[in-house]
Amino acid sequence: MAQRKHLDDFLRGRIIGRLECGRTQLEVSEELGITQSVICRLWQRFQDDVTAKRNKRSTASDLSRQLSSATCTTVSRQTAYKRLGHIGLYARRPVRCVPLTATYSRLRLIWSREHALLTPQQWSCVMFSDKSRTDLHVQSVTMTGHIYRDVILEQHVRLFRFVMGAEFLFMDDNA
Repeated sequence: MAQRKHLDDFLRGRIIGRLECGRTQLEVSEELGITQSVICRLWQRFQDDVTAKRNKRSTASDLSRQLSSATCTTVSRQTAYKRLGHIGLYARRPVRCVPLTATYSRLRLIWSREHALLTPQQWSCVMFSDKSRTDLHVQSVTMTGHIYRDVILEQHVRLFRFVMGAEFLFMDDNA
């Protein structure tokens, strides 16, 4: 009898990402050395979860009330809150952006005024960076934005975009 093991979240993300990119279940199965039935069940479960409607703004109190009305079982708000915490869902305050200090705000304003009259052609050559200390090292080739996107981002980041959902945001120091 074959040995069974659970798929970790990373591997699940790789599988779903490849299927979302148009690869067949058989191709993914052969690439990753996982039986096609496991791939099929994971894909089916993913499709069921993604198409299920859910309110992302529901509170623990809302969920406990919905559970009570659906199953006639009483669950406290605190229990719902704890169970959500066990699966990694926590309350958060939505923030649109990181607040800027007065200095950075002034510097951004100066920069934007200096560059306000650039044409779209001139803007097409602009690449923003946070001056990160990380470097991209590639031996004996020139790394263009297109190569970086196709070789690195496509294979690692895009595969997780569909798993994370509509709120997915990728911030990269090198791009």
